[in-house]
Amino acid sequence: MAERGARVETQTLYQRIQADIEAKIVSGDWPPGHRLPTELEMCAIYGCSRMTVNKVLTQLTRDGLIDRRKRAGSFVLQPRSQAAIIDVHDVRTEVEALNRPYGYRLLQQSVRPAREQEVVWLGEEMASDRLLILEAVHLASGRPFCAEWRAIDLDTVPSAERADFATTPPSTWLLHEVPWTVAEHTISAIGATGTIATALELPERTPCLQMERRTWNLARPVTVARLTYPGDANVFVARFTPVQDV
Repeated sequence: MAERGARVETQTLYQRIQADIEAKIVSGDWPPGHRLPTELEMCAIYGCSRMTVNKVLTQLTRDGLIDRRKRAGSFVLQPRSQAAIIDVHDVRTEVEALNRPYGYRLLQQSVRPAREQEVVWLGEEMASDRLLILEAVHLASGRPFCAEWRAIDLDTVPSAERADFATTPPSTWLLHEVPWTVAEHTISAIGATGTIATALELPERTPCLQMERRTWNLARPVTVARLTYPGDANVFVARFTPVQDV
């Protein structure tokens, strides 16, 4: 019985050490290029075994947060950018591009008309009486990566009402099931509040980047999504090629 309790304690300590180091990296206290303490120094700092420290560093390497160099030590990596502005990417693809395990949770689902405060930014073309409203959170390595609020026009995509969004993320389903001909992206800086702050496990008013994504099939609206990312953990990059005169 004592041995089982010891394993639980070690697991808890491992998680605490990993969370502490991740927080230092994400907050910028340990910027890209920063050299982490040695394994022996971490053992002294956290009061743990070298095996536990090695396990933490191995996971941080898999998550793409640090680079372990033989004889040189471990260093904080430059965050990888996400090319998600021009192309319509699945959030899962964004997470997996970082070499991090992907997860997803559906928080709410309902069919209803647009509420008064939503009509202004949804626009008249999405003022359908039958909108499928979805709220979800996407995870990277078990931690919140992106909060999603989405409206799907059921007049354009009636099959969405029968889809199993409890197991399949809406962005994944839409990319595979519904063709789109036009997409529009708008990026803004916001302070996380309410359900967004809760979903991302952030304090109220924490700076975030919000992408508003609209897609159409010919002239008919398909979906409007608001994807919110913690502002200190993501960078969006777009590459443009100028149109050549014929």
